[in-house]
Amino acid sequence: MITLNNKVALITGASRGIGAATAVLLAKAGSDIALCHLENGSRAADVLNQIRSLGRRVLAFQGNIAVNAVAREFVERTYAEFGRIDIVVNNAGIWTFGEIGATPEEVWDKTIDVNLKGIFNVVNAVVPHLKTNGGASIISISSTAGQRGEAFHSHYAASKGGILAFTKSLAVELAPYKIRVNAVAPGWVDTEMNEEVFADKEFLQRVIDAIPLKRIATADDVAGAILFLAPDLARHITGATINVNGGSVLN
Repeated sequence: MITLNNKVALITGASRGIGAATAVLLAKAGSDIALCHLENGSRAADVLNQIRSLGRRVLAFQGNIAVNAVAREFVERTYAEFGRIDIVVNNAGIWTFGEIGATPEEVWDKTIDVNLKGIFNVVNAVVPHLKTNGGASIISISSTAGQRGEAFHSHYAASKGGILAFTKSLAVELAPYKIRVNAVAPGWVDTEMNEEVFADKEFLQRVIDAIPLKRIATADDVAGAILFLAPDLARHITGATINVNGGSVLN
C-alpha cells in the first residue's frame, strides 16, 4: 500500500543507525535516495550497495551540513542528479554529555549547529525546489528529550525542542505549497550512539523497565514512522510529532 515509486528522498546522517535504516526502507518502497554522511565512509558504502541491490538510484555525498555552503551543495547535487526532490529526512545529529555550569561553550555550539542549524541549512536550500513539485514531505528527527527535557543533556534537549518549534512553524508557512512538515520523536533507540550507556546492564534494565512496551526501539522502528509520513498516505498530516518511544512519553 505504501509506495514511493518515482520519488526522490534526501536523507542526512544516513551512514548508520536511523538514517541508514530509513534510506534502505524508503528504497524498498521504491524511492531513489540521496544520502549525506560526515564520517563512516565504509558504512556509507554498505548502505549505498544495499540501495543499489534494490534496483534504486543512489547518490552519496560526504560533508558537514552544519556548514551552510555544504548543505546547499548537497541539495544542488541531488537536484542535478535526479531532477527533483520529494522527501527530505533531517536525521543528522549528535548526543553528548553536558552538565550545566561545566559545559564548554564549544560543546553547546557544536550540538546546536549539527542538530538544529544543520536542519535549517538543508531546508532553507531545498524549499525553493520543493515549491516547484506541487507537493513534498519534510520529516525531521527530534527526540523525547525535546518534549520533556533531559538532565545533563540540556544542550541536546534544547536543539531537539527547537526542531519541534521549527517543524510547526514551517508546517503553516509551507502548507499553501502542499509541502507537509512533520517530526518523529524517538525515545531510546538501540543504535551505535547509545552503545556506551547501554553497556551498563543495570542502566539498560532501568531504561527497559520505564518503557510501557518493555523494549527499546530499533532503528527500523523509527524508519517505519518516517516511511508512514513520507507518501500521500499521510497527506492530511502536517505539523505533527509522531512519538516512537514505546509509551514512555504520553502527550
